[in-house]
Amino acid sequence: MVFMLPVLSFQLSLLMLLLTTTAAASAPPSPNVLSPGCNETCGGVSIPYPFGIGDGCFREGFEVTCEVGNGSATPRAFLGGREGNITVEEIFLPQGQASILNGIAWDCFNSTGDRVVRHRPSLDLGDKPFWASSTKNRFTTVGCNVVGYILGGDNTTYGTGCASFCFEGANITSGSCSGTGCCQTTISDKLDNFTTRLAYFVNVSSYKDYSPCTYAFIADKEWFYFHKSDLRNHNFGAKYKDGVPLVLDWVAGNQTCEEAKRNPSSYACRSTNSECFKSPSLQGYICNCSTGFQGNPYLQDGCKDIDECSSPNLYPCHGKCSNTAGNYSCSCPKGYSSKDPKSEPCVRDQGIQTSTKIVIGSCVGFVSFITCIFYVILVFQRRKLLREKDKFFQQNGGLRLYEEIRSKQIDTIKIYTKEDLKKATDNFDKSRELGRGGHGTVYKGNLDDGRVVAIKRSKVVTEDQSEEFIREMIILSQINHKNIVKLLGCCLEVEIPMLVYEFIPNGTLFEFIHSNDGKLIPLTTRLRIATESAEALAYLHSSASPPILHGDVKSLNILLDHNYVSKVSDFGASRMMSLDETQFITMVQGTLGYLDPEYLLVRQLTAKSDVYSFGVVLVELITRKKAVYYDGSSQGKALASSFIESMKYSRLEEILDDQIVGKENMDVIQEIAELAKECLNIKGDERPTMREVAEKLHLLGGFLQVSSTHHAPKECETLLGESSMSSTLDSVGYRSLENKLGFDVKAGR
Repeated sequence: MVFMLPVLSFQLSLLMLLLTTTAAASAPPSPNVLSPGCNETCGGVSIPYPFGIGDGCFREGFEVTCEVGNGSATPRAFLGGREGNITVEEIFLPQGQASILNGIAWDCFNSTGDRVVRHRPSLDLGDKPFWASSTKNRFTTVGCNVVGYILGGDNTTYGTGCASFCFEGANITSGSCSGTGCCQTTISDKLDNFTTRLAYFVNVSSYKDYSPCTYAFIADKEWFYFHKSDLRNHNFGAKYKDGVPLVLDWVAGNQTCEEAKRNPSSYACRSTNSECFKSPSLQGYICNCSTGFQGNPYLQDGCKDIDECSSPNLYPCHGKCSNTAGNYSCSCPKGYSSKDPKSEPCVRDQGIQTSTKIVIGSCVGFVSFITCIFYVILVFQRRKLLREKDKFFQQNGGLRLYEEIRSKQIDTIKIYTKEDLKKATDNFDKSRELGRGGHGTVYKGNLDDGRVVAIKRSKVVTEDQSEEFIREMIILSQINHKNIVKLLGCCLEVEIPMLVYEFIPNGTLFEFIHSNDGKLIPLTTRLRIATESAEALAYLHSSASPPILHGDVKSLNILLDHNYVSKVSDFGASRMMSLDETQFITMVQGTLGYLDPEYLLVRQLTAKSDVYSFGVVLVELITRKKAVYYDGSSQGKALASSFIESMKYSRLEEILDDQIVGKENMDVIQEIAELAKECLNIKGDERPTMREVAEKLHLLGGFLQVSSTHHAPKECETLLGESSMSSTLDSVGYRSLENKLGFDVKAGR
């Protein structure tokens, strides 16, 4: 028995050792530690960690597949799996970016104008931590009389379309993408699932010889250069059949740096000499080597010290160079001196001994320090703050705004400080966001005086957007109307300028119509909202001095307050003009589905352009369909053209919202439809004014109230008039003008 106890103890120890070894061997590798033997290149493309090929070689979400395909002997790197077909061109670790190939959408037509080739590529990054960069990329349309647009995975249109036109006498020049033969515009933030589409407003057969193909794509803005020869052949699509370079933004994690550091096991910045930085464009962080180091910050010991002394062209030294960790020192030999041997040569000492110089210099320095220290403490911070505020004030157009306020004697704008608005929005917390648009983000804020406000914060501070910011402020400061959103003030002392509006609690008319899950909206409510919106636009056109053209009328720019009273908003595209002046625009602004066709052709912005856009809103109210809608097919339809066609062939009830169709409402609905038809007239001169539209809607509202109280028919007839207002647009006239101008008003060909 005494002999067996040691043997049994030895066996138990051996068994525990085997179990421990087996468990260690079967444990998966850490997601932050690179396994040995990982391949770091694919077909000449460097694949640095956190990207990687094969198990244990990449951080979660950064897998790259290296495969040979498409008839080429050279392997290609694919983001994720081969099935995603996302080809990696280059990876930029310090910037948190990567370049991939993105497909081109194109149509090509034969000599009779029939489409013979069509391609509609899509890009779906799925759940990967990658998004198309809104700062590095641009959306481009190339061709004649075509509108390119971006459609999200849920068939939502991202931003505005990019329209490229060719008309007789147009001067198409290489390198210019201002809308003639070529158009470029920015893209939305965090775009990760989209399809590129093409739509036509003009019959393409008349331009097939000049421009047989049209193209639309998102690509690196530094890569694309427009050549007018791209219009006249099929070479562009064939040349880039594999795609064009598109820059992706990525983050190592979606937390802040402080949050990420609390969990060392998942923290991506593994190198000792690395630092965490907030991503400049996304929510999350990236890693970089510290100053004086270079390499891969995502690997253990990946950041190596730079030997500055071995690169004198980059790190100059006119004396003796000594490398240090993260830096270097430079000193003069004995008997020589220099104020700064890194920038000035060392010269032989003369006259006073070095020790005497040191004593004299120390005394002078000490006296100077005592003399200046109080001045620095009192003045430095104040000057720095004043310089910064003055820089931002000028950058945001403060001088121009001051001149406008003084010349127009505006006394209704309050100037808010940065601290006021940070406190009101909890430092612009994401939970305070009311919405994002092409020009900026709107936050909900609570001021110290108890008022609830909406704060618009622009995205960038370019010269054009500075002009737009000032224009919107000047326009809103001169408007006093119950159905127009009220401007309360602004803040100019920050890098990104901000406007402060009254808060409108019930969202937009677009959400009210299309996102209410079929909730009943009575005809009386729809007619009242339309009347109030029309009165606001009529006020801008005829009562404001000078008259104001809104320029972007749509249901998304009509807000609803707590009583569902309409408020017209967003004057970023608006123009002020004299009574006899029209606006010629070099770059068309507006939203696909609402744009006046006459404005698109001749680029002449008039009050009748707002009338056309309001006509689309009016049709939205009675049909409950979007301006560009889908009825089961993949091709979008223009609501305006579908409505005109239903009126022409007496099929109005087929397009109306079922909720309002009823015998007691049809007379009023018919009148509203006739009014909308007049607003959508191809010829701007034949459309009614907004004042006439508002008056007609007001009369129809009164008629609907009389009908609901069962008044006698004669009373109703007296209120509305002896006969309905006749349309100025008959079907024959519309078709003849359509043929004359060459329009195809459907959203796609």
